[in-house]
This record gives sequence, structure tokens and C-alpha cells, in this order.
Amino acid sequence: MDNEDCRKAGASWAIVQGLLTAVVPQLGVRLFKRLLGTNFENAGELRAKPAYLRQLRATGIGLAAAGVATLVMDAVADDDGEPGAE
Repeated sequence: MDNEDCRKAGASWAIVQGLLTAVVPQLGVRLFKRLLGTNFENAGELRAKPAYLRQLRATGIGLAAAGVATLVMDAVADDDGEPGAE
């Protein structure tokens, strides 16, 4: 797998993960509580504040935007025939 394929795979992962986090931030909260519960007692009783869910959504949107920007910049670089963009 060359550098371009890795970059495209990473950008695609970022888009999917970002959209998932933006649409369903509760999944991230559940995963965090499960991981925290392996070392602490009563971690399942934690409740996420609405502000934290908004922050997760914003992070997801930013991650998805970064993935889209990477794919767009690669496509533009390929069209322009920039050196090193193979």
C-alpha cells in the first residue's frame, strides 16, 4: 500500500468516524464509560452533560471536514499535475 492509498484510507476513516460522532455522540460516551468501568467502580452511573455532547458533535464535524478537505486537496493536486502528487 503506497502513501496515496494510506492517505485516502485515513481520510475516509476520518469522514466516517466524524460523521458517526456528529450524528450519534452517545456511542462515544458509552464506549468511554465501558473503558472507564474496567478500572473504576460505578462508572456506569456517569451521565454526560449536554455541553459535552455538543463538544463531541463539534469534534465529529471537524474530523469529517478534515477528511473531506484531504480528499479534495489530493484531487486538486492530481488535476494540477503538481510534482510529487502521484
